[in-house]
Amino acid sequence: MRRELLLGMMATGLLVLVAACFSERSTTTGPSADACAIELEPDEFGSTIVAIRNFAFLPTSVRVKAGGKVTWVNCESAGIPSHTTTADNGDWQSPLLDPGATHAVTFPTAGTYSYHCDPHPSMQATVIVDP
Repeated sequence: MRRELLLGMMATGLLVLVAACFSERSTTTGPSADACAIELEPDEFGSTIVAIRNFAFLPTSVRVKAGGKVTWVNCESAGIPSHTTTADNGDWQSPLLDPGATHAVTFPTAGTYSYHCDPHPSMQATVIVDP
């Protein structure tokens, strides 16, 4: 029952994030809902979602347990240059992510992982992995 509750909470969080990508209150318009629609199949740890929007990773710091997964969703408007998610230490490198694209990384080992966007080095953030 606890697992179902956790999965339900994660699904709700995902819906909130996707809705935030297209919120009428945002200052820029995101890609169409079809372009940014994603379907995640949560494993036993689920997935933590990071939005790429307005040339920033949102939130700038996330925390997961060892074995957890982080999924980045590019919610930029069409016409905005693509982004990457690239570990500062070289542990992972996404391809260029066009608006609506996603990239996921599983973190098996505890630690702090700083990352950036290759084409836009001022975009920086952190994944904290707890044991």
